[in-house]
Amino acid sequence: MEKNSKIYVAGHKGMVGSAIVRELERQGYTNIVTRTHKELDLTRQEAVEAFFEAEKPEYVFLAAAKVGGIVANQNALADFMYDNMILEMNVIHAAWKNGCKKLEFLGSSCIYPRLAPQPMTESCLLTGELEKTNEAYALAKISGLKYCEFLNRQYGTDYISVMPTNLYGPNDNYHPEHSHVLPALIRRFHEAKESGAESVTCWGDGSPLREFLYVDDLANLCVFLMNNYSGNETVNAGTGKELTIKQLTELVAKVVGYKGRILWDTSRPNGTPRKLLDVSKATALGWTYMTELEDGIRLAYQDFLTNPMRAER
Repeated sequence: MEKNSKIYVAGHKGMVGSAIVRELERQGYTNIVTRTHKELDLTRQEAVEAFFEAEKPEYVFLAAAKVGGIVANQNALADFMYDNMILEMNVIHAAWKNGCKKLEFLGSSCIYPRLAPQPMTESCLLTGELEKTNEAYALAKISGLKYCEFLNRQYGTDYISVMPTNLYGPNDNYHPEHSHVLPALIRRFHEAKESGAESVTCWGDGSPLREFLYVDDLANLCVFLMNNYSGNETVNAGTGKELTIKQLTELVAKVVGYKGRILWDTSRPNGTPRKLLDVSKATALGWTYMTELEDGIRLAYQDFLTNPMRAER
């Protein structure tokens, strides 16, 4: 990408999209195109096609998505599949029709089989059954990355995809039911500290293993890949490090300053037992993460404290 190339970031109000805009601006890119959901509903094909015909972006970061945690995914299976599939197909297809030089599709590590060999390599895609709690979202994301691959194979496009592990950081969603585990814990422990609660009850038994990547590190990788990678296979984005949910809750409690007891509701689902990405491909390309987990949680908690409206979403 040239510094004045026209770059469209889809989903720039979200955690990932806003981080990509920050990273592009940090690196000196000056021609960034954005649209809010109110200005452009990406699930409306006619509107998306009109936008691409008018703007003709040279590069596209597709970070827009309907996202949520276990509860949201379980309660809105059809919505998660339809909205994400329609959205990504509209954007990718319109980009291709309008001569976009390169597109980068943002997926999720939930695309990999529930019991995939650990750590999960990019090649394990579609080799086993998906985790049921987020199957609808995963199927939509798999469709998006496969559409990019098929356009490359049929029409010679240069469309790539990146699959992040669990993300957190500035502009996260802290909704009590619709958020992911780390921001949910930040809110839980903050409210417990404020109210003087003697204990906090968390879901499951704390045994699942998870990996977390600070969103600004992901954004750095996204720009790096746009400039340095071409290929049909996706690229994993993570740290290569994992910890149990129990260890995570204790770390968040420490950062927030909550001193009470942590209890576990084993009647609630654990989700996938382990989700660690093999990041050797990104490493071989010359990239590695920068932000350690405790440092990242401190930054995320500061963001939560200074942006109280986010807690209402």
